[in-house]
Amino acid sequence: MKANPGGQIDLSEIIGRSEIIEQIWETLAQQSIRLNAERRIGKTTIIKKLCAEPKPGWVPIFQDLEQYHTAFDFAQAVYREVDSFLSTRQQSARRAKDFLKAIGGTEIKGILKLPTFTEQIPWKTLLTKSIEDLVEAQQHERPLLLWDEMPLMLQSIATREGQSTVMEVLDTLRALRQEQGGQGLRMILTGSIGFHHVVDSLKHHGYANSPLNDLFAFELPTLTPIFARELATKLIVGENIQTEDMEAGSIAIAELSDGFPFYIHHIVKAVKLSGREAKVDSINELVTKQLVDGNDPWELAHYQDRIPTYYGNNTESLVLSLLDSVAVRGKPTPVNELLQELKNMGLQIDREQLLRLLRAVEQDHYLARDAQGLYQFKFPLLKRWWMLSRGL
Repeated sequence: MKANPGGQIDLSEIIGRSEIIEQIWETLAQQSIRLNAERRIGKTTIIKKLCAEPKPGWVPIFQDLEQYHTAFDFAQAVYREVDSFLSTRQQSARRAKDFLKAIGGTEIKGILKLPTFTEQIPWKTLLTKSIEDLVEAQQHERPLLLWDEMPLMLQSIATREGQSTVMEVLDTLRALRQEQGGQGLRMILTGSIGFHHVVDSLKHHGYANSPLNDLFAFELPTLTPIFARELATKLIVGENIQTEDMEAGSIAIAELSDGFPFYIHHIVKAVKLSGREAKVDSINELVTKQLVDGNDPWELAHYQDRIPTYYGNNTESLVLSLLDSVAVRGKPTPVNELLQELKNMGLQIDREQLLRLLRAVEQDHYLARDAQGLYQFKFPLLKRWWMLSRGL
């Protein structure tokens, strides 16, 4: 097994996810899922594993939605995928095709040509009928739509077509889950941007619905210490890296990576390229070197760069100050202490505003609360990088 940071992982080499995958299948028996996780934990890899190795009676269809920027792009992509899938079974998306024909649409080599509409392109009907065709065709099987990077697509739609269209997309999908769920339809929605940012933005524009409350919020954790060590060990062996103490080396890598598969691959790759043995002191030194590398090989700068996008330019300085305050403390911090420190910095914020902000940064996996409700960084690795990057 070779270190492959950021690359496609062979599905046969996935480690430590069998129990999670089994839990996902058990949940799908009852309802659709919203898969929550920090980036680089392996959401897409798990989704592809579900698609490649479905449980008996399930028919999964995977789509990466990041490339679609309008509601019609999305509806057309679903139609194409459904029709392509059904054609392998000598079937077709009958309702969708009849609808396209009725509105004067044509399809040439997979490209839809529609007449000019004075109002909105009827994407909603195309999307609905395509999924109805998929459900109808599965007489003894259950269709599972695996949609990756849904929030990124919704943000693109909001930029190009406005928040009202995003509302319609979410409401349409919820209606389909309610109407077709009894016939076996299930969805798994994932994304590297939290769904809460999309919904919060809609609420600011008067949206009162809860379009995701029928989805089970499934939190994908990092690898447990045992599986993180197993992955590190297999990569050390696969890369033929010398070590006098395999157990100590693999434990060091598992701990320093916080169990993120992406970072485990990066650490082993760094050890391999250094030509050094996998000793604890060498591993620590190489990790520090990676964390302060101006080229940001671990892409950790994303945690700071995304703050204006997630929270708005007006709130950026407040979020940075909050995270700085938590980072410099050696122990978990109570809300009132954070509030006082932010006020001492001259920042305008009251307790309720701080609580809302803390909930948001917790949902974005910066911070976590302990059993007493005190706040600390969720991942020690992120805290370490944050302090180095911010000069704290």
